[in-house]
Amino acid sequence: MKITGAIFDMDGTLVDSLMIWDVLWERLGEKYRNDRSFRPDPETERAVRTLPLREAMELLHKESGIGEDGETLWRIADDLCREFYARDVLLKDGVPEFLEHLRVNGVRMCVASATAPTLLQIVIDRYRLDRYFSKIFSCSEIGRGKEFPDVFQAAHAYLGTEQESTWVFEDSFVALQTARRAGYQTVGIYDRFNFYAEQMPSVSTEYVAKGETLCRLIPSIAAEKTE
Repeated sequence: MKITGAIFDMDGTLVDSLMIWDVLWERLGEKYRNDRSFRPDPETERAVRTLPLREAMELLHKESGIGEDGETLWRIADDLCREFYARDVLLKDGVPEFLEHLRVNGVRMCVASATAPTLLQIVIDRYRLDRYFSKIFSCSEIGRGKEFPDVFQAAHAYLGTEQESTWVFEDSFVALQTARRAGYQTVGIYDRFNFYAEQMPSVSTEYVAKGETLCRLIPSIAAEKTE
């Protein structure tokens, strides 16, 4: 596994955070419909996962008719996420060890996420991930979600590594599909809250399955270094 550059998603990849969507649906359902079991339709729910939060809430309002407007929904969601990232979110098992292994082996790393930079920074600061990531790229700043390759291309241009040895680490089938089509090596990561888990190996050069951690990849990286 030759790797000189690594582009990491955050939610569901580095941190165990995707349950936040269930909490958000419950809160919005209780507030607007007196129904804590509210969920958007499956197509809308899948779409919002790859969009910046403000755009996601605009789409949710448009497709589900919930809330006064998308801006109001975004404020509720943003407050909820800030509290969650500051207090409750945890790194996934094996993440610190894997990032440290890449660092000591000279791999350049950055983050490419649909999450807002302010929320990403909360996690970066809380777990001192600035030791590993020299820059954060967010779809909200790039202007397009992960159904387009723009955020990965911006991250890759910053890293300055060869494309054939630049790997994208993702838990989203849509994002993996996009990165694969754009010519990157991909690591798919299982998450219990995500969609299309059964299809993810098909768009993953390497796949971290249920019950595994990123540390599974360390021996193959070490083997590449010693050849």
